[in-house]
Amino acid sequence: MADTTAEDDRERLKSALWFAVGQMVDEESMRRNLNATPQFIGALTELVWTQIENVAVDLESFSRHAGRSTVTTDDVLLLARKNPDLQQLMGDYVDRLKATAGTAETTNSRRGGGGARAGRAGRAGGGRGGRTGGA
Repeated sequence: MADTTAEDDRERLKSALWFAVGQMVDEESMRRNLNATPQFIGALTELVWTQIENVAVDLESFSRHAGRSTVTTDDVLLLARKNPDLQQLMGDYVDRLKATAGTAETTNSRRGGGGARAGRAGRAGGGRGGRTGGA
């Protein structure tokens, strides 16, 4: 029965992806005064689904290699290492989030709550590759 539930979840997720991709394609088609066939939307959905599966496997592998059972932002940044521009954008975004969380943690610790999400001073491997000019 657990397999049926997992398969049902998979089909629901895929249907939701199909719907979201269809909406994006429809919006772009209207904006550009073009038409997209249902077959195109289906093929694009399959492409995105396959990419999501590949990314999930890579992220799980990175976290497992680091001895963790949870995927972190470090894993996502590692995934983006082959696209320096994307890695830069994502790294800047993560840094802004951590700065905001650091402000919230400081406020929380003053109230005696302590911060469960303490920031790390550095990243394994010397940083976000590409960003510091390293290889």
